[in-house]
Amino acid sequence: MAAAAPPPLPTEPPTTMPETALPRHPVFTRIRLATPSDVPYIHKLMHQMAVFERLTHLFTATESSYSSTLFSPDNKPFHSFTVLILEVSQNPFTDTQFDNDPFYKPLTKVVNLELPIDDPEKENFRTQHGNEVIVAGFVLFFPNYSTFLGKPGFYVEDLFVRESYRRKGFGKMLLTAVAKQAVKMGYGRVEWVVLDWNVNAIKFYEDLGAKILQEWRLCRLTGENLEAYGATD
Repeated sequence: MAAAAPPPLPTEPPTTMPETALPRHPVFTRIRLATPSDVPYIHKLMHQMAVFERLTHLFTATESSYSSTLFSPDNKPFHSFTVLILEVSQNPFTDTQFDNDPFYKPLTKVVNLELPIDDPEKENFRTQHGNEVIVAGFVLFFPNYSTFLGKPGFYVEDLFVRESYRRKGFGKMLLTAVAKQAVKMGYGRVEWVVLDWNVNAIKFYEDLGAKILQEWRLCRLTGENLEAYGATD
């Protein structure tokens, strides 16, 4: 009787991942301080946000008003109105002009997506910092103060990610950037408001650990009522 053939030698595990397992659509992201040259993008983003929130009838801001208020010579980042811009690119960022910003070192990250991003508006949001650098979103915030904590904090006025870039973690990146800065400065909290019908945003914020304060109501004095009240003795 012939001897049985020896069992096959064990195969070595592959040293590289199968091609199908490799991330096929990396997106390079950067969060940086906005500059006056970003005003046209900020204005477009703000208007898109007004459309999304069904509040275009209240939107009267202009590029000029943003330039004069957000980028006044007296404004110091994180001690006044501050805007962080989210940029995305198909390639690593090669420009270094923001790396030496004395107020804020840009946050960069590579996000691996299963599918490429189809952005029909990318030409309107293409920056001068590279052929494929696109503005995808922003967050605007400023300091406030908690008398109960005895500490300053940040109030997030607006956070917006363009439609093509939603549900990919970019909104969380922007809010995290604000939280990191608050912790760095020893601030006590970060807070904002959310529209009651925006259930997706509410769930998103709750998943981050934010508390929705149902017992509080936003009060606002504006327009003619503000003028009339300000004119009283």
